[in-house]
Amino acid sequence: MKKKQHPSTPSLQHSNHIAVGIITISDRASAGQYEDLGGPVLKEAAQKNGWQVLSEAIVPDDAERIQETIRSFSQQGCALILTTGGTGIGPRDVTPEAIRAVMRVEIPGFGEVMRAESMKITPNSILSRSLAAIVDLSLVIALPGKPSAAAECFGFVSGAIPHAVALAQRKPTSC
Repeated sequence: MKKKQHPSTPSLQHSNHIAVGIITISDRASAGQYEDLGGPVLKEAAQKNGWQVLSEAIVPDDAERIQETIRSFSQQGCALILTTGGTGIGPRDVTPEAIRAVMRVEIPGFGEVMRAESMKITPNSILSRSLAAIVDLSLVIALPGKPSAAAECFGFVSGAIPHAVALAQRKPTSC
């Protein structure tokens, strides 16, 4: 696993500040055969929202490695974990199964909105298995592997992220 550690800071959840982890899931990118394009796109999107990216990793399409990385990022204080890749229907696309095996609860609305809005762009979005779930105290959002699709889907759901993170962190909310 290629992993970049950023200076450790406490999980920032007040107001609009969210500590973020980004995981690119790709056999080729993790082997150095393909440049990671999705991770940097998500990092830029998170930073545009004023959120701090604490951890980044590139892992192969392997359920155990995905789960280990998600749990590690959660323990490091990442309240929001964005993954890119492995949400299609190919034989190595295991991201949804990996997340579901360690989640406390799935949040279907995220996947529903991502697919519905993406259908306005491409009919192939119906093949996406993108989702969101709570793992430990983190909101995990599985986004498509195509960088433009990952950025678009992030944009479709970003407004709900701060509230979902607060709930995942068991912080009092206005609801």
